[in-house]
Amino acid sequence: MKKGKIYAVGIGPGAREHRTFRAMEAIKESTGIVGYKTYIPLIEDLIEEQKVYRLGMKHEVERCEKALSLALQGETVSLISSGDAGIYAMAGILFEVVEKNDALDQVDIEVIPGVTASSAAAASLGAPIMHDHVSISLSDLLTPWSLIEKRLDLAGQGDFVISLYNPKSKGRPKHLERATEVLLQHRRKDTPVGIVMNAKREGESVKVTTLERLPDEEVNMFTLVLIGNSNTKMLGDYLVTPRGYDL
Repeated sequence: MKKGKIYAVGIGPGAREHRTFRAMEAIKESTGIVGYKTYIPLIEDLIEEQKVYRLGMKHEVERCEKALSLALQGETVSLISSGDAGIYAMAGILFEVVEKNDALDQVDIEVIPGVTASSAAAASLGAPIMHDHVSISLSDLLTPWSLIEKRLDLAGQGDFVISLYNPKSKGRPKHLERATEVLLQHRRKDTPVGIVMNAKREGESVKVTTLERLPDEEVNMFTLVLIGNSNTKMLGDYLVTPRGYDL
């Protein structure tokens, strides 16, 4: 039997023009596509004769198991993630599922990178992550809040530019407010903050505010919040973090 293959595909922010050529090739090469039901419509133009399997939120393990079962039958499968497949996405859990099923030598896996939510949002804001930066998810579904808060505190102490993923949801309405309180122990109240909703996809909105005002802004799970460091500044409608060049 032909050895199956799984592509862990990062399709970028969502718009066609921000996909990589390799991501599109992989999807077209595949006989099966597995993905979160919200992301499948973003690649409809690439779907031809592939079998498509749509699963909902919180079914990440099931998606990986489905991709593995198809690959073990000799199929070539694209496991879809938005952004980059290896950042808060499907690549990691895929490897864990394949390893748990003792199938690492039975299927080939290729991780295909994509434009991240952080880099997409940063591009819409200007150049805010030109210097050292970190990404922190405020979702405590898989990570204890105490550890998230510790990471926020240390990132604040280190004066990193911070990209906040999953900043607020109906089940976590106060996490962003608490994160702001932690960072205000290390940052000025007027620290520039960028808020990008639906970065580089239909319905994008971009707003620049300050750390002090952040808890009052409209933010949801489709939002990337980018908090500047001590040198980040507003230049007109843009956010820029100088790297330190002598001008």
